Amino acid sequence: MKIAILDDYQDSVRHLDCFRLLDGHEVKIFNNSARGLVQLAIRLADYEALVLIRERTAFNRALLQKLPRLKLISQTGKLSGHVDVETATERGIAIAEGVGDPTAPAELTWALIMAATRKIPQYAANLRDGLWQTASVAPELNTLGTVLKGRTLAIWGYGRIGRMVAGYGKAFGMDVMVWGREASRAAAENDGYRAAANRESFFAEADVLSLHLRLNDATREIVTAEDLARMKRSALFVNTSRAELVASGALDGALRAGHPGFAALDVFETEPLPKDFSLLRYANVLATPHLGYVEKDSYEIYFRAAFQNIVDFANGTPKNILNPQVFQ
Repeated sequence: MKIAILDDYQDSVRHLDCFRLLDGHEVKIFNNSARGLVQLAIRLADYEALVLIRERTAFNRALLQKLPRLKLISQTGKLSGHVDVETATERGIAIAEGVGDPTAPAELTWALIMAATRKIPQYAANLRDGLWQTASVAPELNTLGTVLKGRTLAIWGYGRIGRMVAGYGKAFGMDVMVWGREASRAAAENDGYRAAANRESFFAEADVLSLHLRLNDATREIVTAEDLARMKRSALFVNTSRAELVASGALDGALRAGHPGFAALDVFETEPLPKDFSLLRYANVLATPHLGYVEKDSYEIYFRAAFQNIVDFANGTPKNILNPQVFQ
């Protein structure tokens, strides 16, 4: 098959052990993104199969209609609303979903929490400039970091990642509090954590609040400006899940108002980020370029499944197809 792998920003896919699964196929890897509809349509018009790295590129109806040769979209991980499944099905394009692992995003979440609360990036950057134990040259920002022991870790979403982060919090001596659907709260209590009394107290009590929700119609913009306004001035808001879980502009306004006082972010509404993105200018924001799953072991898991789905499809034995009606 003629296969395109999209948005491999670091040119890392061809170096994976699992890449050899595609031996015998014609494969093109694109390291840069194409955003415009026309540019994307021209770039991808000749390909029979596409490998999508998470949701780095969206495939709406207009784009899918301009890809006459496309037979298969092989998704790394699960689909997350970035592909128009109805249109793909209408056009006979099969969508194969893959697998994932919660370890890398959970570990990154904890790394951000540790780095933000102890001000590690600021101290490290200033040390390179010859400044000893200096978080900032601005006196009002040159404050001490804090430990996590005894503080409240608030987790919204008690799925695979949320569970791991809760375990890290427990290991660090934190008071772990969970919010989410009734089933999630019950599961958390069964594991020895406490469920928040209500949504208001969940935000108000948090010292560190971390989102671990799937993005769908029910969760889009589920975190409001009113929610954030309830957070402490000393609190840290962490989002390694999806930027769209937070109402557009709400976090920017909340940080300017000082509730919460800090944020650690790995996800953004527009990716890659424009250079003028406002939150990058905030001294109280730690931002990383969507690294949650960007790690060697995770890539091997994600791409092995995606490549195997292509091999099975090419061999006439398609598996893990989200829309099997394309074969009817």
